[in-house]
Amino acid sequence: MADEQQYDYDVLVIGAGPGGYVAAIRAAQLGLKTACAESRETLGGTCLNVGCIPSKALLHASELYDHAANGAMAKLGIKTTVELDLDTMHGQRRDAVKQLTGGIEYLFKKNKVTWLKGRAAFKDAHSVDVAGQTVTAKNIVIATGSSVTPLPGVEIDQKIIVDSTGALDLPKVPEHLVVIGGGVIGLELGSVWRRLGAKVTCVEYLDQILPGFDGDIRKESNKIFKKQGIEFQLSTKVTGIKVEGDKAILTVEPAAGGEATTIEASHVLVSIGRRPNTNGLNLEAAGLSTNPRGQIEIDHDFRTKADGVWAIGDVVPGPMLAHKAEDEGIAVAENIAGRHGIVNHAVIPSVVYTWPEVAGVGLTEEAAREQGEVKVGKFPMMANSRAKTNHEPDGLVKVIADAKTDRVLGVWCIASVAGTMIAQAAQAMEFGATSEDIAYTCHAHPTHSEAVKEAAMAVLGKPIHI
Repeated sequence: MADEQQYDYDVLVIGAGPGGYVAAIRAAQLGLKTACAESRETLGGTCLNVGCIPSKALLHASELYDHAANGAMAKLGIKTTVELDLDTMHGQRRDAVKQLTGGIEYLFKKNKVTWLKGRAAFKDAHSVDVAGQTVTAKNIVIATGSSVTPLPGVEIDQKIIVDSTGALDLPKVPEHLVVIGGGVIGLELGSVWRRLGAKVTCVEYLDQILPGFDGDIRKESNKIFKKQGIEFQLSTKVTGIKVEGDKAILTVEPAAGGEATTIEASHVLVSIGRRPNTNGLNLEAAGLSTNPRGQIEIDHDFRTKADGVWAIGDVVPGPMLAHKAEDEGIAVAENIAGRHGIVNHAVIPSVVYTWPEVAGVGLTEEAAREQGEVKVGKFPMMANSRAKTNHEPDGLVKVIADAKTDRVLGVWCIASVAGTMIAQAAQAMEFGATSEDIAYTCHAHPTHSEAVKEAAMAVLGKPIHI
């Protein structure tokens, strides 16, 4: 008991993003005296303030605008005269952020988590400096998240050349937005401004968009987004950007080398990835360092090599996803409390919130085939009665199963509600389901999720509706 009384807190979490705030709340729920250091004016980290939440607010609003403006609603017998009010659209985005960040502050108070306002830096493995004050804790959890990876030689001014934060807050619709990077963030924000009237060009270094996703899904997504009006320049690298007045001139050339050309744009979105936030933490004082990717190495319990120091979320290896960080936040708190917190990193879903949505969980077909023989079932959304009725024919569901055991190894889908549909696949995989288990589970009719059932039936060679 004396040992515990020498510390200000049982648990100090550095960072109040999805991983950090969840870890702090869970630790407090488990009876541990908990504090959370956060330097932002509001809680919630990148996700709630300038990431997942505000981008979804703009995605949803721009989808509704697009449906009304492009005649999709007229086909349903709803005639409208459409006018864009971008200020109001931004206003509802800010309101969503305000409500949700305020909600976390309420949860901190409810669970008696102390918010230490300021940036934390280690003094040793059990003490940190927060805004000039020394705070000690028996356990310290690093949950500082990630920030935008800069493009060498390119200065982001948040006016003409923007990152994901600036792209959420443009005061007017760009004439021509060039998106550098064909990953999740670039496609989501590019699609927002395309729907609102911008010409959008996506420049991707690789030969296909959505790196890390299943090959079939990447190709089909590319086809759908191209049909919507996004222009793609694949296998292309940006070698320089020059701002001239209110325009940006990009110099691009083939990724493999070749003749350079230029693209003129009104705005440029740099979205080439994210990197862990470890600068300024003074990790050396705690006896820690980072790997070549800037991440903090941990064991399966989320312990670092420093006694009493733990790490979760974007600062550790694995996908940089809010829900992965949240699950790790719960697990690390439970481990600190002497319980058994675990995260199955083989079953972490990924979602792109474009229209339609793109989602996947588990292995891609390419990765699965490297491990052994597989069986694959596919089902097109145009053969799904609900998607057909809703005029949402684009996309497919793909189920990958082990050829010998029939165990599901991966599920990938493109559909208007793919992000919701993927939860079923993740849960099935968590329970070790076979494709037959999914195929013989009764699904409600008519729903988009029936496509998951039919794709599982296709693994067995017997879908009904194609």
